[in-house]
Amino acid sequence: MMFLQYAIWGAWYAVLSAYLESDLGFSGVQVGAIYSLFPLAMIIAPFIGGQLADRYFASERIIGVLQLAGGGMLLLAARTTDYANLMLVMFVYCLLYAPTLALTNSIAMANLDNSEKQFGRIRVWGTIGWIAAGLVLAAWRTAALSSPGLEVGGDLLVFAAVVSFIMGIHSFTLPHTPPRTEATSPWAFLESLKMLKDRNFAIFLVICFVVATELQFYYVLTAPFLVSPRIGISDASVSAWMTIGQAAEIFVMAFVLSWSLKRLGMRRTLAIGVLAWPIRYVIFSIGGPTWLLLASLSLHGFCYVFFFVAAFIHVDNVAPPDVRASAQSLIAIVTLGFGSFVGAHFSGRVQDFFTVGDTTDWAHVFLVPVAITVAAAIAFLLFFKEQHLSLTTESEV
Repeated sequence: MMFLQYAIWGAWYAVLSAYLESDLGFSGVQVGAIYSLFPLAMIIAPFIGGQLADRYFASERIIGVLQLAGGGMLLLAARTTDYANLMLVMFVYCLLYAPTLALTNSIAMANLDNSEKQFGRIRVWGTIGWIAAGLVLAAWRTAALSSPGLEVGGDLLVFAAVVSFIMGIHSFTLPHTPPRTEATSPWAFLESLKMLKDRNFAIFLVICFVVATELQFYYVLTAPFLVSPRIGISDASVSAWMTIGQAAEIFVMAFVLSWSLKRLGMRRTLAIGVLAWPIRYVIFSIGGPTWLLLASLSLHGFCYVFFFVAAFIHVDNVAPPDVRASAQSLIAIVTLGFGSFVGAHFSGRVQDFFTVGDTTDWAHVFLVPVAITVAAAIAFLLFFKEQHLSLTTESEV
C-alpha cells in the first residue's frame, strides 16, 4: 500500500517542473503556480477525504475511488499542453490525491497491533516506492532513446497514472476500515492555537513556516537546474539522480536521527537540520563540479529529517496531551500547506526574475534561499530554547 501510494507521487512530483519548462515552455511563475496546487489541496484535504472516512465510508473504498479517478486525471494531464487547462486538471487531481495520504496512514495505524513501533517500518516503504518510481521512469526514458516507439509525451504523468490505477484496484483488497464512531473535526488544528501564547513555540512555528517556503526551491527548481546547459544532466536520467535525496532520507531516519536526539538533544538536532539548507543551496549556487552537486542532493536527508521530522517529534513532546493531535495538524498545515504554497509561488517568481530569454542565472537564484535559510538558522539559534516538558494549557491552570 505505502509503496504504491508514494510511487505515484514520486513518479511526477520531483521532475514535473523540468517537463513543464523544457517540453511545454512554461515560465517559472507558471511552474510555481502549478506546484502550489498540491499544498493548497493539502489544506483542503481534511475537509474532503477525512470527513468522508470519519463519517460515511470505509477508508479503503474512498482511496480506491479517489485513486482510480486520479489516474484518469493524470492521463488527461499528460495530453494537456496549455497552461490554463493544465492548472485546472492538476488542481482536480491534487484534490483527489491529497486525502489519500492521510487515509493510508489511518488504515495502517488502525490495523497495526502497536502503531508506535510498527508504523515506521510500514511507512519506509513509501519512500522506497518514491525511489523505485524515479528509477523506473529513468529506465523507461533511457530505453526510449534507442527505441523511439517507447517515447510517450508526458511520460511521467502516464507512468503515475498507471501506478494510480494499480493502487486504486489494490485498495479494495486492503483491510476493511469502517468510519470511526467519533468523527474528528477538520478544524481540529484550531484547538492548538492556544500554544502560540508560548513565545518559544510561536518562534518555532514561524521558523518552520519560513524553512518550508525554501523547501520548494528544492522540489520545484532542482530538476530544471540539473537539466540546464550549465549542469547538463540528461532528461532521461534526472529522475534517477533525484532519488539520491530520498535514499539519504531513509538512511538518516533509520540510523542517524535517533542517535542525534539522544546524544545532541532536540535543539542541536534541529539546528543541524536548518543549517544543512544553506549549505546545499550554496553548492547549487556555485554550480560545480557536477559530482559535488549530485552528492549535495544527499543533504536532503539532513534537511528534511533533521528539521521537519524532528519538528513533528518536538511538537509531540511539548504539546499538552489534550491538544497533541491538534498540534500535529497545526504544524502540518503551516509547513506542508501554507509554507509550501507560498514557497512554490515564490521560487517560480525568483527564477523568472533571474531569467533573461532562455537563460537562467542559477547562481543568483539559489543565493535567495541561501540568504533566507541563513537568516532562519540565525533566528533559530538566537531565539529558540529547548523545552523538556509539555506546555501548560489554560485547562491545567
